[in-house]
Amino acid sequence: MDTIKISTAQNIDIEYEIAGLGERIAARCIDLAGFAVLYFLAAIIGLIAAFSLSSTGLYVVLILYVVMIVFYDLVCELFMNGQTFGKKALKIKVISLDGSQPTFGQYLLRWLFRMVDFGIPFGWGVVALIAVVVTKNHQRVGDILAKTTLIKTKPRTEIQNVAFNFSLPDEYQPVFKEVLHLNDRDIELVHEVLTSYYQTGNPELIYTMAAKTKAHILVNIPARMNELQFLETVLKDYSHLTSNMSV
Repeated sequence: MDTIKISTAQNIDIEYEIAGLGERIAARCIDLAGFAVLYFLAAIIGLIAAFSLSSTGLYVVLILYVVMIVFYDLVCELFMNGQTFGKKALKIKVISLDGSQPTFGQYLLRWLFRMVDFGIPFGWGVVALIAVVVTKNHQRVGDILAKTTLIKTKPRTEIQNVAFNFSLPDEYQPVFKEVLHLNDRDIELVHEVLTSYYQTGNPELIYTMAAKTKAHILVNIPARMNELQFLETVLKDYSHLTSNMSV
């Protein structure tokens, strides 16, 4: 599984899975299906305009349709946070390799090189296929030059499996009741950090997350507890307290 580190709003580096060839192709197919529907609508509107007004109406509709197809990816990615409708359906998005939101110049560069990647307006070009398969971050030529790639936006673990997956005894006593100041997204982030630590063994993730968490909920880590145990306890406390609140 290929991943890339993304810096969250809390300045914690989390690894996200890079979108593979299958997700890219499926997203493109969804976009092409939308183009097909719009093509028939444009043809009907154009014919109506041609008969009711003049042939100029037909040309106007066709020009608008072509313009929409040509600029579709650029406009969507600019205004839909790095996604087209197909990418949104597949839960993937364009991101800079440094984890930041791509700039207009990056979006423009990867859009300009679509003709190199795809060769023809509607197909999936051989160049793009080869580039996505052989490059480390699954990049087509436009991505390589723009220093972008596609990541999966769907969390590796659903929130209901993050916050409430502990089998705690009924007599369990929470250590930090202040965890109720956290929300589900905060807990999901803690879980992501712990998962990354278990996979990579990088202690810096734990130290940084523990420091930010204790500062957020205004508690001190007891002397008998290290940072890893603190974060694990935060998850357990949150699970216990929120599950009892919902009963």
